[in-house]
Parts: sequence; C-alpha cells; structure tokens
Amino acid sequence: MAEAPAHDYPTIEPTSFDVVICGTGLPESVLAAACAAAGKTVLHVDPNPFYGSLYSSVPLPSFLSPDPSSVPLSPSGDDSHTVVDLHRRNIYSEIETSGVAPEPSRRFTVDLVGPRVLYCADEAVDLLLRSGGSHHVEFKSVEGRSLLYWEGQLYPVPDSRQAIFLDAATLKLTEKTVLFRFFELVRAHIAAADEDVEGEEASDKISEEDLDLPFVEYLKKQQLPPKMRAVVLYAIAMADYDQDTDCCEKLLTTREGIQTIALYSSSIGRFANAQRAFIYPMYGHGELTQAFCRCAAVKGALYVLRMPISALLMDEERKNCLGARLTSGQDILCQQLILDPSYKVPILDAPSDGSDSNLLRKVARGICIISKSVKQDSSNLLIVFPPKSLEEQQIAAIRGLQLSSNLAVCPPGMFMVYLSTPCADTSTGKQCIKKAIDALFAPQASDSLEGHLEETSENNEDLKPTVIWSCVYVQEITEGTSSSLLSCPTPDEHLDYRSILDSSKKLFADICPNEEFLPKKSAAVYADDDSDSAE
Repeated sequence: MAEAPAHDYPTIEPTSFDVVICGTGLPESVLAAACAAAGKTVLHVDPNPFYGSLYSSVPLPSFLSPDPSSVPLSPSGDDSHTVVDLHRRNIYSEIETSGVAPEPSRRFTVDLVGPRVLYCADEAVDLLLRSGGSHHVEFKSVEGRSLLYWEGQLYPVPDSRQAIFLDAATLKLTEKTVLFRFFELVRAHIAAADEDVEGEEASDKISEEDLDLPFVEYLKKQQLPPKMRAVVLYAIAMADYDQDTDCCEKLLTTREGIQTIALYSSSIGRFANAQRAFIYPMYGHGELTQAFCRCAAVKGALYVLRMPISALLMDEERKNCLGARLTSGQDILCQQLILDPSYKVPILDAPSDGSDSNLLRKVARGICIISKSVKQDSSNLLIVFPPKSLEEQQIAAIRGLQLSSNLAVCPPGMFMVYLSTPCADTSTGKQCIKKAIDALFAPQASDSLEGHLEETSENNEDLKPTVIWSCVYVQEITEGTSSSLLSCPTPDEHLDYRSILDSSKKLFADICPNEEFLPKKSAAVYADDDSDSAE
C-alpha cells in the first residue's frame, strides 16, 4: 500500500479503473473489499496520511484538528472533459473542550465514531470472518454489564435470564417475574420463527397483530413496569427516541424490537473469549477500516494515501461522471466513482430520486478522560440514559461507553468515556451530553482542591470519577447517495454499524448488481483460520 510523501505525488498506473474510491472510511473500505472480490479493478485514495477518514481512530493531539491546506492543482493536458471542482467540508461544529489532557497526550486514541461497539453476532463480524478481515484486527469483550441510569442511580441491566436470576440487589421479585416471563416469551417466539413452525407449535409465535404494534404498547400489554420497559426499549432493543410520546421521531414496532433482542441474545456467549453481547476492536474502530482495506489490497486494489481528488471529469452531454482529477494533476478514468461524505459536490446536493433522504440530521457527541471507573471493578462497559431520565425535555436516549487501557486506547489507570445522542438542535444536543457528564462525573478540580479530593477518593469508593479532560461537539449525519457517482454515509447516531452496512450493500448493488456482497469464497486462505474466537 503506497503512502506518498507530502507534496510528492506518484504517477498512478494504469490510468483507468473500474472503480475509484476516495476516502478510507468504513463504508468506502467495505466497498473496496467487495468490489475487488467481485473482480473489479479498484483505485483507493485518501487525502489523509492515515486510514479511516471520518471513521478513524486518531491520537488525541490530532483530534478534530483542521485538515491540511490543499495543494494547488497541477494542470492536465487533456481538455476533452468538463471539469467540476470539488470542495471538502467540515461535518463537525460547536466544538467545546475543557481541562488539560494528561501527558503524553498521544497515548490517548480517540474514535471519531464513538461510542460504538459490535454485537458478537452482527453482520459486521460475519463480514470480517467471511472476507478474512478478522485476521487483521483483534477484539476484546466489553465485559462489564451495561448500566441503566434511572431516578438518579446506575443499575445493572438484566439482559438475560441468568442475569435476572442472579440479580438479588436491584430487582424486586415482581420485576424479576414479569421480565423473566417476557424473555421466555421472546425466546419461544424466536425459536418458533427460526424453525418456521405451523399448527399448534405456532402458538409460541407472537401474533402478527402484536408484531405490528408499537413495541412500547406491547410491553405495556405484557405488564412490564416503567423501569423494565426502559431496560428493554433503550438498553436492549436500542430505541433512540422517546417511545412514550405521541410525536416520537422513530417509533419502534414489536417486530423491530424483537429482531434487535434476538441479535443481542445470540451475541451473548457466541465467542469463547467474549461472554457478553458486545466486542470492541483493540486500538480503536479505525482498525476495522484497515482490515477491509487489507482484504481489498490482497485482491489487487491499489492504495495511495495523501492523494486528494480535486475535480470530477464529467461528460457534459450525458451528464455522467467519467473519472476524477487528482491533486497531482493526473486524470484517472473509471466506470464508477465513490466519494467519502466530506466532499461537497453540487450535483450531489439533491438526491437523484428527488427524496429528502439527505435532510440534515445531527448527533451530539462527548468524550471524557477520567482516572477512575464509573463502576468499581469494571473496565469496559455501556451506560444508557433513557429519554427523560435527566430532564423532562430529553427526547432521545443518551448512550455512553467506558473504555480502559486493556484496549490500548489510553494509558494504564486512565479511562476514555464516549457519549452520544441524536439531536435536531445543536444547543439542545450539547446540553443533554453535558447533563449526562454532570450525572456521571464530578467537575474538574481546581489546583487548590485537587490534593484534598484525591485523598478523599481513597476513603470513599462512592465518590464520582473526576473529569480530567472533556470535549463536546456536534456532527452532521448524511446518508449515502446514488447517482452517476456515489457518496458514502457519515457515521450515524447508532451504537453499531447495521445501518452503515445496509447503506454500503445498496451502493454495492448499484456497482455490481449481479454479484454477491463479500462472499465467503472471497477470503484469503489462512492456516490458522478460527471462526470461534473474538480475536
């Protein structure tokens, strides 16, 4: 994989490819691997000196730093195309930092997509196994039980029958009974649906009428009290918006809720070294993009970093894209051009089908550095704030993820905490993140109080962790776009990659309509192939 020195661009041979991709974010990297596996010739470039683009993991000093200024375009000798200049845009705004990061700050690695995890049984993991990408990335379990913030306290999430049975401290007997009965009902439905049974055995299935109900109504029908409904809706079924309001932005149906519960349940214990539902890539999520890029390179894709695309080469008569002009001035022709979403292209401002799928959505994100775990004896864990748990105006769930040094993202004795919530208004979104930070952590100590607080913390395990450094900001969300050229989606507001992969598969179908998406036969053969390990 070639990496060009700054301002010293190589000449690329050949000058024509089936697919040219700019940006090495996760959707672009998955598409590169899938196209290369389908026999397409692929040129994959990135304006950055690192892999990952908007999905990268970067050292803290580089976090949200401005992009380097563009190198002036060298003129090309071919004037047979209409040239449309490209411009890059910043999808981040309202950046607010506080505190001073401990030195050396480069030992802290920041995920641009955080908080983010992978279900052990989700499609992203299956794609890594099928493509051979699992040999280029190592995972560790998010081993701590998820925590639910409820009435000012953090409670362990009873996410399985075993967890319900063992929880004698926080669950009342009535809560145990209704939750256990509900999980048994869901388990029987999933088993019957998997076997596609009919007749009397089909009585274990939830009725079609109930499956089409709003999930919150079905949970009320099963007599789950408010706290248990919050557990199921926001900590297991992963609903984003308040399900108890008449104007919910995304109302979850029972069918959708059961599908996510099935994924969650099948993830628990899938791998011998990951007993809980979630795993996280060592060194950060940027490792996923590199794993898929390596798979593409094995299949013949050509890689060049520090190589921006400066302009599109258009056929004025047919109104389609013929290729791209690189910042080096070299023109590259292609059948299909794919851009990462940091490129602003006038002809992509409106979706080709006339829909409003690119209507601006936003997600507020927060990152904190602390020196004490949110929960004693837990290193990596998920935290869920249901809607209205912090204030009445909170219309969406806030999710947090604590990561420790055993994932190689921070020094020993330190923890990284990521938070996010979808928002329509930047001010409201940032305010929600700040309230979650206030609920979890003590404010930064002044120099005069720091020694006293540290001494107190040794004698009081219940004292909240103190925030050492924090950053709160807002990120735009855009969907992938199909037209004469393709644009990939930005990181979204979700905890996992299911929506991102669905978008990637749709874009792949536009490029290779008759090809299977990353079939197992596309993987390189490794002598130590083992599909039962999370590593």
